[in-house]
Amino acid sequence: MKERRVQLSVTADTFPLAEVFTISRGSRTEAHVLTVKVTDGTWTGWGECVPYARYGETLDSVTAEIEGLSLPLDRAVLQEVLPAGAARNAVDCALWDLEAKRAGRRAFELAGVPTPGPEITAYTLSLADPEVMEASARKNAHRPLLKIKLGTPDDMPRLEAVRRGAPEARIIVDANEGWSAEVYADLAPHLVRLGVALVEQPLPAGEDEALIGMERPVPVCADESCHDRESLPGLKGKYDVVNIKLDKTGGLTEALALREAALAEGYDIMVGCMVGSSLAMAPAVLVAQGAMITDLDGPLLLAQDRDHALRFDDKGVHPSDPALWG
Repeated sequence: MKERRVQLSVTADTFPLAEVFTISRGSRTEAHVLTVKVTDGTWTGWGECVPYARYGETLDSVTAEIEGLSLPLDRAVLQEVLPAGAARNAVDCALWDLEAKRAGRRAFELAGVPTPGPEITAYTLSLADPEVMEASARKNAHRPLLKIKLGTPDDMPRLEAVRRGAPEARIIVDANEGWSAEVYADLAPHLVRLGVALVEQPLPAGEDEALIGMERPVPVCADESCHDRESLPGLKGKYDVVNIKLDKTGGLTEALALREAALAEGYDIMVGCMVGSSLAMAPAVLVAQGAMITDLDGPLLLAQDRDHALRFDDKGVHPSDPALWG
């Protein structure tokens, strides 16, 4: 990007959810995001991030990181001055958007990746009582890929209920670090029996050494254990898949690099998201091309999205309109 004087600003935005969204760590009724705007006076780029308490982030702390940046700024410098995380993500993606608009090209062209197409995305069922989850599964049984939030002592009745409600859907399970090694070992045969295609982060990130040497009849995906390329050495022998989220990698720049490095080391790829708007998902669609699992359903969980929102249909989540991003 040519070095022009760029102005940067960040605002907090709130999107109401269509329904209460619950995981093992708690419930929410709104998505709280930060929106970054970078402008050179002619062109304007946009990015979004979702600060995540699990990683010690708050709206205020991430805002302070962003507002503390020195200008002028480009993506290469950004990788050095901010760590992987939500703050760098929003700024990095806004700079990609600005670069694309300045160049009169799409972001995927600048990234050197093939023209993107739609990708089937998971749809997440909120954690609830089994009968509620069964009803939700039945309501969404037409979707080809369902994701179930688990990670409690009463997971089997919930999983059985979802399978009853959606007997044909492909199912992935996210334990959100909620199981012990013993619980996972007990559940694994039942995951196979119920046709689960993948289990995400079964053990706490700091206790996943127990996965080494453990039989993994269902592919195991690293989420909280994988942030950026520096995470990869610690995953060896534990995981089969890595979940790439831009709020963890610190933006599209590192996400693309992590994808390439993980594939080179033999991992399959999942591309996930926090609960945010279409602006947060749009860059991730580029990373999701050809991934084993795409989980970019954040906008589907919202009661209201941004203008020029991503399109979701039976082919999946489509690449963004340039009026939204990139």
